Amino acid sequence: MEGLKHKWLSTINKQGLDPRRSSAVQPDEEVARFPTEEGNTLNRGSQPEARITHEDDPLADQDKLESIEPEYFSSEGFDPCGHELKKLPQKLDSDAIEKDFQKLWQQHVVVSKKVLQLIQQKHATFNEEFSRIVEVQQELQATLCVCREGRRDLNLAKRRFTTASLGILANYRKRQLVQGLLHSLNTIKTLQRTEERLQELLSEGNYPGAIRLLLECQSVAATYRHFMCVAALSGKLQDTLLTAEEQLDQALAKVCSHFDSDHYSKVQAAYNLLGKTQMAMDQLHMHFASAIHNATFSVVYGYVELCSGAAQAESSAGGNTFHKKQYEQLCECVTAESFIPCLVDLCKALWGIMRSYHQVVSWHQRKDSEKLSADGVSEPLYFEESFNKQYVKEKLGKGLVRIWHDVQARVLAYLLGSDLSWYKFDEFLHILGIVHRLMEIGEEFCASKSEALQNSIKKQSSNYFRNYHHDRLEELRIFLENESWEMCPVKPDFTILQLQEFRSLRHILKTWKPRAESVNGRQTAVSSPDCSSSNHSQDGSSITGGYFARYSESGSPFDVGFDEVQEEDILANIGDEPSGYFSDESDEDIPEELKKDFVDENVGDTVINRHSKPNSKKFSRRELMKAPILTNTTLTVLRQCGKYLQMSHLLRPIAFEVIVCMSQLFDYYLYAVHAFFTTDLPVSFRSVYNLNLQTSLKRIQDSLVVPSHLTEAEQDQTERTVGEVPEPHISPVVDLTQRETLHGLAERVVAVESLIFLAKQLEFLHDYLEHLQGGSSFLQQFFSQTVTASAELRRPVYMCVAATAVDSKVILALMAKVNWEVKEVMSQHSKYVDILLRELQIFSMRLEEVVLRIPIPQEVYLILWESIIQLTCKTFVEGFSNAKKCSTGGRGLMQLDFSQFLSKLKKLTSIRPIPGTEYVEHYIKAYYLQEAALESWVREHNEYSSKHLLALVSCVCQNDKKTRQRLTALIEDMEIVGSR
Repeated sequence: MEGLKHKWLSTINKQGLDPRRSSAVQPDEEVARFPTEEGNTLNRGSQPEARITHEDDPLADQDKLESIEPEYFSSEGFDPCGHELKKLPQKLDSDAIEKDFQKLWQQHVVVSKKVLQLIQQKHATFNEEFSRIVEVQQELQATLCVCREGRRDLNLAKRRFTTASLGILANYRKRQLVQGLLHSLNTIKTLQRTEERLQELLSEGNYPGAIRLLLECQSVAATYRHFMCVAALSGKLQDTLLTAEEQLDQALAKVCSHFDSDHYSKVQAAYNLLGKTQMAMDQLHMHFASAIHNATFSVVYGYVELCSGAAQAESSAGGNTFHKKQYEQLCECVTAESFIPCLVDLCKALWGIMRSYHQVVSWHQRKDSEKLSADGVSEPLYFEESFNKQYVKEKLGKGLVRIWHDVQARVLAYLLGSDLSWYKFDEFLHILGIVHRLMEIGEEFCASKSEALQNSIKKQSSNYFRNYHHDRLEELRIFLENESWEMCPVKPDFTILQLQEFRSLRHILKTWKPRAESVNGRQTAVSSPDCSSSNHSQDGSSITGGYFARYSESGSPFDVGFDEVQEEDILANIGDEPSGYFSDESDEDIPEELKKDFVDENVGDTVINRHSKPNSKKFSRRELMKAPILTNTTLTVLRQCGKYLQMSHLLRPIAFEVIVCMSQLFDYYLYAVHAFFTTDLPVSFRSVYNLNLQTSLKRIQDSLVVPSHLTEAEQDQTERTVGEVPEPHISPVVDLTQRETLHGLAERVVAVESLIFLAKQLEFLHDYLEHLQGGSSFLQQFFSQTVTASAELRRPVYMCVAATAVDSKVILALMAKVNWEVKEVMSQHSKYVDILLRELQIFSMRLEEVVLRIPIPQEVYLILWESIIQLTCKTFVEGFSNAKKCSTGGRGLMQLDFSQFLSKLKKLTSIRPIPGTEYVEHYIKAYYLQEAALESWVREHNEYSSKHLLALVSCVCQNDKKTRQRLTALIEDMEIVGSR
């Protein structure tokens, strides 16, 4: 055995291993020992060769390992010697045995080497593990020492402790038990007194504290549930919790009528402690729905019970059944006198509920924003908290639409319960204003267009307005037929925005056209910003931040009046000056109406006394001359336009229909002025009508005016089917036949200029009307054709006056008596020139008298004189053309007469240059043309009639018959071509 051991060590030394390191593997070294020399029959010289071969050929070693029989690795009790002996045959062969031995030896060497490699690989791990074993052994020894010390101390205590000591310990234990029991009893006593404290907290409104206390009590009760009294107390606490939840629900319901941030915060905190945040939000929406139904029923029931005499009688008899009616039935019982006040109170009640809900939504939004950390990153939320937050957000968003739907349904039921067709227009506008303001609130509340309310009110408004407009047209006809066409004295700075009917739209129109300067009664828009970007209330007042910001704490948008009657200050306060109204000399020409302290204005179905303020400014004559020219009828139309505009603003769906009706008021006014003041226009002067004016008058006559030749029954039938009005007739008090008054020039000026003033006011409203009617081409056509045609009406109306200023028949008769065949050039003009100038002088004097009564605009002055001068020039040419023969002296006389006329005319009028002079001068100069140049002159001047040209040719070519015949044929051909 010792020899085998030395053999093993020598083998390790040969492989370069440290013998000291190999000592660590002594427990396993017998496994790797080589066979003894005594039992080895191999040649010693062959062993080194085997080792060399094994070291030089790793693959051969692997093959040898694989060639080892499995039985060698089967179990620990394996006997290799017996196994090999069993393998020997019956007949032994030394060579075979030697060969097997050599094979076993090589396998043994390879296995030993492999084992040695494995030992070397695990050597470090083995050392570490062995170190830990040593440490464990040391700890075990220390533990053994501690156990021995403890046993010695226990033995010492056992020997030294007495019975008294053990009694002290037992009493201490009992003390501890008694203290625990006393603590439990105190806790139970506190639980019993909790209900009183809970009631105090609930009465104080400290709902989070009450819920927190209840939950703590329930937790404590669960800890002490082994006590029988605590078990009964747990049930009582549960009942108290249910009661607290009921009170909490009642507190939540109070939020619907009056929102208080602190109160709502406590309620939400309490529900959060209960873990019922979602249920609280569901309950809140139910309370809001109930609040809407209860509030509306209460308001309507109060008015029905208060205003119904039958209800009071039934109440006194104990048989009041109104409270048993449904809400829709109650709405039908509201009287007409109480309808608007009840509607206002109804909207106020609904506004309070909507404001509370809006504040609830704002509270939650503010709470979410406050949860953001200082760096702007939201704090992490648990899944349940995040889910609750998302649920509340979605519920609040949907609740806005649901609440507005309920509000809209209740108001709609109230409106449908009454017939609005019986109300006056101002009352109807008041109702529209309330509903419009409510729709504005709804749009701000949840961006709703309120289609249900709009469709309902649109249908009722359309029927109402159709009948109302027909009555206004009839009323306008009556006004026009009774109009005396006297100028209504208004302030020089008068604008339509000063009228009561435009008060509610004043701010919008000023914002739409911020600065409107009055220049001779003319509205000029300086700029037109888009007012749709700003928030405006129905009455035109600007609301900063909307209704909910303006009335966030108290009040309501319906506390502001809509159409309160305010005093107008539009009439001029005429000073008590000796000069009178327009005259610097006397006040004899001042109309009696203007001398009154006030003017009665019939507006629609009401009569309003427009008093001048005692302390208002007194205007001078020069200032009053600049005042716009208008009549009471013009004011009536403007007031109606204001009412129509209010309806268009309040009810956009029928805005186009209302604007069309507004245009019909102007159409009828235009047609009436034309019908009144152009009937005396001579047929020969119909050329003063332009195509635009003719088209507009024809359209108005066909679409709006009932033909005058129809019978009264036919007119009534036509009105019912077409909606037209009869043709107006001028008032008998208006006299257009007196030459002294220039055939009613003052009335004509007032009529036409008031029409033009009305047209300019519509031009002022043009952009806003375009905004209301929504892109239709109707307004563009109306303004481009009809409104602009009002200024074109001046020429036919004033031509009626100009045509009578000079008696052309008398002048032509005097010109026919003049001898145009004088042989010498005359130095004295003809007598007819003086007569003509005298008539023009008389016209000028009469015109100055008219100016003392009314201011005549410069445009009218120019048109009058231009028309008269052109008519006079045509009279000159007509008189010259009547001359059968004309000598050179006669031609000079013609030129002298016309030059004398022009020189005197320049003293009568300030018009420069004098119109029509070339018309006469060219005709006179044509007498001096040679026969060859006369033909080209005739071809170029087609402004003269064929009669004038033939007379000219006859005089110039009186000695040349052939040329005269040729030019006559040329003129006749030109006349035929012109007629085509």
